[in-house]
Amino acid sequence: MTPTRRQILCGAAAAAATSAVALGAAAPAAARPEQAQPLDGRPFPAYDYTRANKLPREMTGYWEKTFDIGGTPRTAKVYISPETPIRSYFTVIAVPDGVDTAEFLRRSGWRDTADEREEALYLLEPGAGGWSDAESELAYVEAAMAFFESNRYFSVFGEHYFVGHGSGAPALEAWAVAHPLRVIAQVYLNSRGLPGTYLDSYAGVEFDGTTAPTYTPVVFPEGFRLIRHDEVVLPTWYITPDERSVGASLSYWKHANDTVATGAREGTLGTVYRQRHGSARWMTSHAGPISKVAVRQRPVTTDRIVDFLTRYTRYENFFAYGNQLYHRADYRRLGVEVRTMTVEGHLREYLVHVPRCAHRIWHGKAPVVFVWPGNSQTDKVFMNAAQWWDVAEREGFVVVIVCEQYSNTSVSVSHRDSRTFFQQLREVLIADYPVDPARFYSTGQSAGSAVTQTFAIAFPEYFAAVASTSFTVAPGAADTVTLDGVAHPAGHASIPTYQIYGYGDLAFLEGTLWDGIDNQLGAWARYHLGVNGLTLGDAGDAVLSGWHDRFRTWTWDVPGTDIPVVKLTKNIYRSHNTTPEETPLLWDFLRHYSRETGTDGTVVRYYSESGFRRPGDRIRVRPASPGA
Repeated sequence: MTPTRRQILCGAAAAAATSAVALGAAAPAAARPEQAQPLDGRPFPAYDYTRANKLPREMTGYWEKTFDIGGTPRTAKVYISPETPIRSYFTVIAVPDGVDTAEFLRRSGWRDTADEREEALYLLEPGAGGWSDAESELAYVEAAMAFFESNRYFSVFGEHYFVGHGSGAPALEAWAVAHPLRVIAQVYLNSRGLPGTYLDSYAGVEFDGTTAPTYTPVVFPEGFRLIRHDEVVLPTWYITPDERSVGASLSYWKHANDTVATGAREGTLGTVYRQRHGSARWMTSHAGPISKVAVRQRPVTTDRIVDFLTRYTRYENFFAYGNQLYHRADYRRLGVEVRTMTVEGHLREYLVHVPRCAHRIWHGKAPVVFVWPGNSQTDKVFMNAAQWWDVAEREGFVVVIVCEQYSNTSVSVSHRDSRTFFQQLREVLIADYPVDPARFYSTGQSAGSAVTQTFAIAFPEYFAAVASTSFTVAPGAADTVTLDGVAHPAGHASIPTYQIYGYGDLAFLEGTLWDGIDNQLGAWARYHLGVNGLTLGDAGDAVLSGWHDRFRTWTWDVPGTDIPVVKLTKNIYRSHNTTPEETPLLWDFLRHYSRETGTDGTVVRYYSESGFRRPGDRIRVRPASPGA
């Protein structure tokens, strides 16, 4: 029997829908969703260059994927809204028993929500006889999630929102227990929870220093305490749970989130157990105690569930010690602009964030940070991954995040035409925004760091300073560096530069500058130290800072001054992906520099101890010389 809309909204159809959801406060009547089209055997989508940072238009709609689970066919559905971007956030939903999935999407309001938010949905479905117990469903959920996370029909952010209904909720929750680094936040409705035996089987499993196959393994210091699965912070909300059996799950997530013992009533959420002040959980070491576990005994609407889930984001889904939970950027509240321009014949997207405090702090001359994301990362992915917007909200600088272009597949992106893109962006920023061209800075992660560091060598006049993470560049035998396939001569001119990398980073970043390993990290340092008349020995001892003293920082000053010109930080507790704890370090380096370029191309650089907050606080860094 298909439950009525009233039954779904009121949660009265436990037998029919086993769900307490009341999604879509007043979802308008709409035509029945189309029949799901099969992904099985379908050709991969063609490149769609008519749209910037969108999944190919041909993938818009409602799809079905079939899995063979021990000889039994099982299915999952995908809904991709018309404006879904590359590597979109997805909400993974375990559909309740006894409902048609397409009808559930319409009646619940999830489809309208996806359209409005320009996001996508992945729907796990019960078998012919309904959902089985969580452990019996593991093979299906693992197969469905493996396809979801890596396929060529669509691409995902890499961290997901979970919503489980009724008898399907424990199956989804079981996957979250096993893979907590990949789930941003979770909501379970009418759930009986998981048995304590299953939870105990994962609780004490520790995350070691293993990194992705192409990265360097992390070796922890003697006596270091490893993170357990039951210490991974994961915001959780139970709505009308089965109080007779949910206790083990509730206790597990309260412990994982390091919550207070006694909950407090908080409006929509019900009884809320907030993460303790002073919590020592790694995943909130920078954002602070922002997580919570909540229990509500009455149904809610979809918009309330979405509000709970999307207040959070997280980044780094493989290496636990770099995994961080944060608040997600609210584009509307922040005033983030999603803009496009044509670059070398291709439509490209970029984001611009002008904080409301920019005018108060800079009076029409705000500095600008140009951000180049890592390979396959769009502007929207990196907006939340690096949290530059959050630092800008305090410091008042303008953030411009570049979006890459379609690359090796039609659902992924990489950098191209970067020099032309920057030159056009520079003109737009100067013409349309209250900025200071003397304080343009560049940053980036991984392949985006490669762009930034290549600019620093080939075109140092573009920026007042650069600071980036997890990729270094140095001239080759021909004394050139390559950008988007084009070789450019090294400028051999000074520009303040800063690099942060991880212990478990790319192989060519292994070690330190003093261990005798000859790699690209050393070549980068030799180039910039040489340009500035410095040697390795001119740096002082490493300065320790950050969570658990994770940062080891070496600084080289302009000869005869106290002005930093080359800086290097090793984060001993991360792999390749940056952590937002590094973003304030990058800004604190960049903010002290400006540069002016004469009509003859002569560059003069300045340093300000106050970051140009005090009038007249700037000193010339070095004598003017062409390209200096």
